[in-house]
Amino acid sequence: MDAADVLETLPITAWHGPFDPALRHQALTALEHGKVLVLPDLPFPIAPDEADLLRPDVAGAERKNVSLDPRTGRLGNTALPPQQAGRLTAMVQRFADHSARLLADLLPGYAPAMEQARTSFRPNEIAGRSTSPRHDDTRLHVDAFPSRPLAGRRILRLFSNVAPDGAVRAWRVGEKFEPFAQRFLPRVGRPLPGSAWLLEQLGITKGRRSAYDHLMLGLHDRGKLDAAYQATAPHADVTFQTGTTWLCFTDQVLHAALAGHCALEQTFHVPVSAMAAPQLTPLRVLERLAGRHLA
Repeated sequence: MDAADVLETLPITAWHGPFDPALRHQALTALEHGKVLVLPDLPFPIAPDEADLLRPDVAGAERKNVSLDPRTGRLGNTALPPQQAGRLTAMVQRFADHSARLLADLLPGYAPAMEQARTSFRPNEIAGRSTSPRHDDTRLHVDAFPSRPLAGRRILRLFSNVAPDGAVRAWRVGEKFEPFAQRFLPRVGRPLPGSAWLLEQLGITKGRRSAYDHLMLGLHDRGKLDAAYQATAPHADVTFQTGTTWLCFTDQVLHAALAGHCALEQTFHVPVSAMAAPQLTPLRVLERLAGRHLA
C-alpha cells in the first residue's frame, strides 16, 4: 500500500464555508469509503498567550490526554493551576468550536444528527510510551469504546498537529475494514448471557452494550493482540506536518499513531442513517458477515 491508497487531500484553507459542492462531495465520498481526509493548508491558530501551553506537563498523571467535556465545559486531567488551566480550556474550546463549524459546512448532511463528543489535547510524545498491548495505540486498530456503547453510530475524529517544534504526527493506516473483519470476526465469541445488562447496572458502561459494540471491541482487541498480523498486515506509513488537519472515521479506518506530540482532537458521533453510503459502515458490513441484526 502507499499513501495514495489511504489519503485524500483537500485544498481547504478556512475553518468555515461556504465550500464548493464538488469539494463537499469529494470529502463525503472519501470519508465513507474509508480514506483519511488531509487538509495540509488548514492550521489551527494558536494565540501568542497560548504558546506556553504546548508542553507535556500540562497533562495530569491520571490519563495521557487532557479532555474537555462538551456537556459541562470542564477540562479534565490537567496539572495546571486554575489561571493557566483557564487559558488551556479556552484554547481547547476554541478548537471544538472551529471543528464543529468546519464539519457542519463541509458535511452538511451529517450536521442535523451529528453529536459533538469530547475534545482532547494530546501533549505527550507517543513514541516510546510504555503500555499494555491492548492499550497500545501504536498497533493497528479500529476504535471502539468499552464504556460508551454506540450501537452502530460512527466515530468521526478530526485532528490538528500544533507541535511547536515542527514534530510530525506519524500514523500507520491499514487495510480496508471488511477484510480485517473477515479475518478476526470468527475469533470473537458471543457475550455471556446477561453481561450487557449487568455492565449497565453496575455503571461500567453508559448505556447497554449492543451486539455490535461487543463485536467491535472484540475486533479491536483481537487485532491488537495478534503479533503476526501487526508485523505483516498491509499498511501505509504517513506523516502529518505541523499545521496540518486531518479527519477520518476511526471505527472504519485501521490506524496506529506511531509518533508525535501536541495534537488537538475532536470526536463526533454520527448515526448510520445520516450516511450517504450506509452499506459501507462497520455496522452494515458486520451484519452482513454475521448474518444477523446487531443493533
